[in-house]
Amino acid sequence: MSEIIFIVGATATGKSDTAYNLAKKINAQIISADSMLFYKEASIVTSKPPEYMLKEIKHHFVGNISVEDTYSVFDYFTKANKLISSLFEKKITQVICGGSGLYVKALLDGIFKGVGEDAALRKELEEQAQKSGKEYLYEELKKVDPQTAAKAKDLRRIIRALEVYRLTGVPLSQKKKEADGLWGKLPIKIFGLNFKREMLYERINKRVDDMFEAGAVEEVKNLLKLKLSHTAEKIIGIKEISGFLRGEYNIEQAKELMKKNTRNFAKRQLTWFRADKRIKWIEKDDLTSEDVIKCITSHAPRSTF
Repeated sequence: MSEIIFIVGATATGKSDTAYNLAKKINAQIISADSMLFYKEASIVTSKPPEYMLKEIKHHFVGNISVEDTYSVFDYFTKANKLISSLFEKKITQVICGGSGLYVKALLDGIFKGVGEDAALRKELEEQAQKSGKEYLYEELKKVDPQTAAKAKDLRRIIRALEVYRLTGVPLSQKKKEADGLWGKLPIKIFGLNFKREMLYERINKRVDDMFEAGAVEEVKNLLKLKLSHTAEKIIGIKEISGFLRGEYNIEQAKELMKKNTRNFAKRQLTWFRADKRIKWIEKDDLTSEDVIKCITSHAPRSTF
């Protein structure tokens, strides 16, 4: 029986190395669930797995689109869901690895079929909020979708829920019920990798230092020559190094800013993943790579649920 093993966690916890070593041991293919590894042109600032890993083990969704392309979580879900199901039917073992919580959640729990954005409608709703206040829109949402209204506390979510309702005639809470993920259908086990905070921050700081030594500044220079998509612009390193290139601060300050923003990102990742009680956590502080692999293989699924 083929297996599906998720390896998740914050940045710099060694997910890529663990996935690679595990895939070698159990003869698996790797499916990335990292929204920044999709891009061809960005390697250093995204910590793309080294070439030898990509050649030795089949990786999916790594370096497959341009930074100029728009790519949504729904695009990923649609393609990855189909691929995972196909590999499972062929009895090919899979390791799904990444730190993008929304992408992992989409695979596990599904995501409702895309309702596009309507710029004119959104502008209308935003203007209505400015004129009549957030509460006005909130009361309107309560009338059409009380379930979503109970959870929608900020204006952005209220507007999105109203946008979905007006475009489809169906409440957002109902659309979400259409989501269809992998959890409960396939034999899945989810492992989270973690270090104590001090050690994690040390690893993040070293990773950023290594990026600069490897040529992160030159890579960002080249990326800035392209028309970056909205999602690619969010790669940590682009904004920080851009400030240095514009002369706003020196290279050491750029480095420290990148370290700080990466640490903050890691906090958000951990908060997201800690909320998912399906994840079995492996605290790596005193474990060797072999120990981690043993932890995973001893708890991996052997049959369907």
